[in-house]
Amino acid sequence: MVEAETLEERIRQGVGDVSHVVVRDLTGTRDHWEALIVSGAFSGKSRIQQHQMVYAALGELMAGPIHALALKTYTPESWSEQEG
Repeated sequence: MVEAETLEERIRQGVGDVSHVVVRDLTGTRDHWEALIVSGAFSGKSRIQQHQMVYAALGELMAGPIHALALKTYTPESWSEQEG
């Protein structure tokens, strides 16, 4: 099982230029997660490429301790549009 703080730290270090990240345990079992990430590093990348960046940042955690991960990724520009 993984702690939310560990996921947040790995995302911040691995993705880079992260201005906002929220990690939420969906089931209380610390193996099904949702993450909302805003990063300038996502600019110019497709949604698939953005998600691949997050998976790479989490590395071996995706091969075992994390069974499910729902991602919401945004560039700073697209995030500000969401915020309205």
